[in-house]
Amino acid sequence: MLEHMKKPHTENVKATFIGSYEALKKLRSYAEKLGLEEVEESLPWKKVLNSSQGTILKGARLKEGMTQKILASKTGIPQGHISAMENDKMTIGKERAKRLAKVLNVDYRIFL
Repeated sequence: MLEHMKKPHTENVKATFIGSYEALKKLRSYAEKLGLEEVEESLPWKKVLNSSQGTILKGARLKEGMTQKILASKTGIPQGHISAMENDKMTIGKERAKRLAKVLNVDYRIFL
């Protein structure tokens, strides 16, 4: 018969959430009140996923719970251009990368 292992409880646990932008905003606020802290990832997405600029852009947008239309309104980049960039039909470029990164809360270099 298998026995339970005697293992000490972990003090620091990492959690990841997915949801709408507004729900995650509320969750962050509540987490701060509880004394929890947000941590940065230790590896860049590009190295982990070995993905294209478009895939990284789409992932960052979804992580923030935004539609292309919302991202377009917040960055001033037309929604059609965002779609083209996500589908690797248009390059992002340094200036667009900076505008996108500011809204998506990431380092602009992940798009380059």
